[in-house]
Amino acid sequence: MSNKPKVLVIDDDTYIVEVVSTALSLLGDFEIYTAENGADGLEINENVHPDVIVIDVGMPYIDGYQVVRALRGDPQSAQTPIVMLSARTDARDKLIGLMSGADYYITKPVAAYKLVQAIQNAQKLSKKSREIQITMLSDSEAIENVVQIEPERAELAGKEDITDEH
Repeated sequence: MSNKPKVLVIDDDTYIVEVVSTALSLLGDFEIYTAENGADGLEINENVHPDVIVIDVGMPYIDGYQVVRALRGDPQSAQTPIVMLSARTDARDKLIGLMSGADYYITKPVAAYKLVQAIQNAQKLSKKSREIQITMLSDSEAIENVVQIEPERAELAGKEDITDEH
């Protein structure tokens, strides 16, 4: 059995899945699992219990936002670090991703080392930080309060560069 952290990559673009998987295997020394849609990703998550999930937003049937909300609603995956990787660069999309429960939202194209860094940073987030985020999701005024509750996360919605400071 491997001691490598398990990463589940969910993206409907097989080329992206291949590139991300290869980069993560080489740069981050991760054990990679892949899914080509949200439903398969949820099933693989139940069987594998990954340490981190990297998920695309734009997928057919179940989009990335819905998958993230489902993961956060499941006690077994509620604390799993999630990195959204998307071609959607609008600040609104980034905010929706973070409000859905993602720990980080980064845009494509992304340098492989930045993705690895985001994954490692997501793994370092505390349980308390995730609990605050989950509480925000259940708050009907969460979008208005995001800047007050976690200003660094709201600022991140407008940044593409991920640093160790988060």
